[in-house]
Amino acid sequence: MQVAFLVAPEGVEQVELTDPWDAVRKAGGTPVLVSTEPGSVQAFEHLDKARTFPVDQTVSDASVADFDALVLPGGVANPDFLRMDGKAVAFVKGFFDAGKPVAAICHAPWTLVEADAVRGRTLTSWPSLRTDIRNAGGTWVDEEVKVCTSGPNVLVTSRKPADLKAFDNALVSEFTKATR
Repeated sequence: MQVAFLVAPEGVEQVELTDPWDAVRKAGGTPVLVSTEPGSVQAFEHLDKARTFPVDQTVSDASVADFDALVLPGGVANPDFLRMDGKAVAFVKGFFDAGKPVAAICHAPWTLVEADAVRGRTLTSWPSLRTDIRNAGGTWVDEEVKVCTSGPNVLVTSRKPADLKAFDNALVSEFTKATR
């Protein structure tokens, strides 16, 4: 199971990248860090700079066909940068068009909104995205983790870092089912 982790060059919430990454690896999968620029990405612990991580592929060189699933970590700035990048948005939309599972946490559903991927779906996020999700045709719920199967693919969402255990368990379970 090869899983793309799409992040901007800076602004990703470190724990929302590293926890799901480790969960995918422990499940026998191969996580791949995809970004809009080569080099490395600067992660954050809320508003403070944290570690940097090497980029494996740029979104310009990545193909949805090469991956079984997609993870969108949060952080406030990360999805805001991604939703302004046409190639990143097209990459995300490609997973929905291909019927491949997607997982997004915290502010990451902003990128899903931009990809027009929440219409008719039920999901959760950081509470401040509630109106954006509703305006884009989605149904927002306040739950630790939400697995939505009412679309072309499985969509796993969570609200915040405190939900990571449930998020990790759900995404590994759903990604494993989808790749069998």
